[in-house]
Amino acid sequence: MPRRRPGVLLELEIAVLETALAQAAHEFHGFSLAKALQEGSGARRLTAHGTLYKALARMETAGLLSSRWEDATVPLAEGRPRRRLYRVTGGGELALSAADAVVPAAPRLRPGLATS
Repeated sequence: MPRRRPGVLLELEIAVLETALAQAAHEFHGFSLAKALQEGSGARRLTAHGTLYKALARMETAGLLSSRWEDATVPLAEGRPRRRLYRVTGGGELALSAADAVVPAAPRLRPGLATS
């Protein structure tokens, strides 16, 4: 498989950035993102959630996203696992703008994303 050029976003990375930026909430977690991507008509379906989490880690390393663990008291009170919360960085916004300049965003849909 050929390597991609630096600075070129994959389809999944574009979908992640578009979905996250389309929301009023500034932070999102992986499961809600996966659900939003799968519900979005026209978006390529994920073959596995592991694919998404690898993409999120790669995007964070590239400076497109930042993340933090949520306060441990919240999931404890709700009886659920702790979530890693992600946020699109300025670099992520610039990368998406550059990708949109090459391939206009018109055919891509921006599905909803819940934060809880």
